[in-house]
Amino acid sequence: MGRLVLLYVSLMTFVGCWIAPGPAAAAPDCGSAWDSLAKVSPDRSLAPITGVRSGRHECFDRLVFDIAGSATGYHVGYVDRVVMDGSGAVVPLRGGALLNIVVGAPAYDDAGNATYRPENRAELADVGGYQTFRQVAWAGSFEGQTTVGLGVRARLPFQVHRLDGPGSGSRVVVDVAHS
Repeated sequence: MGRLVLLYVSLMTFVGCWIAPGPAAAAPDCGSAWDSLAKVSPDRSLAPITGVRSGRHECFDRLVFDIAGSATGYHVGYVDRVVMDGSGAVVPLRGGALLNIVVGAPAYDDAGNATYRPENRAELADVGGYQTFRQVAWAGSFEGQTTVGLGVRARLPFQVHRLDGPGSGSRVVVDVAHS
């Protein structure tokens, strides 16, 4: 490899032009700096949740909570079981490990009207064919916070962050690594 580079440099110098090679494409961060410890941000928001959606990426599966206002706090961590807000009833979930996701925002407005009403509480997002996610289930919205259970293949590293937009809204994002 060294001789090939030397030959290339010599040839380019000989013909009177120098073309610097571009940087090698960086490999995507596939969770090497992530961990499986609980992630917490204590902020709260009066802005309600308006949607829950998912996506697949090269190195991770993503769950997104859309919020009609400023980003809010969260508490995300692995648990032995996810329970319904208020009642404490166990939320059945598929997967080898369970993430309990609490977003510090209600799923209802100031008048108590639902701002997010899942069609199927046991399947908030279609995660069939995902590498890591197994099931996303509703666990309730109670006293200004919303809880969702996420069944995953195994106890894998994850990260949580807040993003601005679209528009005046924001998002709480949970990414779980594929390995």
